Amino acid sequence: MGVLKEAIDGYNEEKKRKMPAEVLATMAQATEDLIKSGIENRVLRSGDTMPDFELPDQHGRLRRLSDYLSESRVVLNIYRGGWCPYCNMEMKALQDALPEIEASGARLIGMAPEMPDRALETLERHQIKIDILSDQGNRVSESLGLVFELPQALRTIYQKNGLDVPAFNGDDSFKLPLPATYILDRNGVILYDFVNADYTLRLEPAEIVARLAAL
Repeated sequence: MGVLKEAIDGYNEEKKRKMPAEVLATMAQATEDLIKSGIENRVLRSGDTMPDFELPDQHGRLRRLSDYLSESRVVLNIYRGGWCPYCNMEMKALQDALPEIEASGARLIGMAPEMPDRALETLERHQIKIDILSDQGNRVSESLGLVFELPQALRTIYQKNGLDVPAFNGDDSFKLPLPATYILDRNGVILYDFVNADYTLRLEPAEIVARLAAL
């Protein structure tokens, strides 16, 4: 079992013990509905070319994807936000694997719809030394086919648990990207992708390292 999966499985067990059954059922139904929507069939996949884009990093500096690609391959990790426990577990696991990712000749970059200061909080929380690009309004993720709108039932649950998604994203929408991991060659061609409408499933960092080695 992978390190990240072990952490997620432990969190899921704790969630089952602490959350009411009807809340868990609502969350599971929302995930099932998203899967049935066919959103996974509309996202960029291996063999596609990632469009170039420019976004501010956690310090507010504008960064262009093509500039990163001019230096090395890129692992682009798209996550929902620092408020998401699954994203936090993923970011911690990526930090642990960062030396191996970089030794494999790739640059790890994060991207989320949260504002730059929120992205900086995420980095500081996990002591990660990478760039996180702020895709406010989900403009880039929308172009990749990743964006969906959080259903009202989940908005209510999130708000009752103190999760204010619009406050993190700096707008009044409830749009989020599917979590996704893309390995890009220096021309922006997607060499490997991991996209799943079930946000509790994430790519194991060891698999990223193995894919980089194989490529």
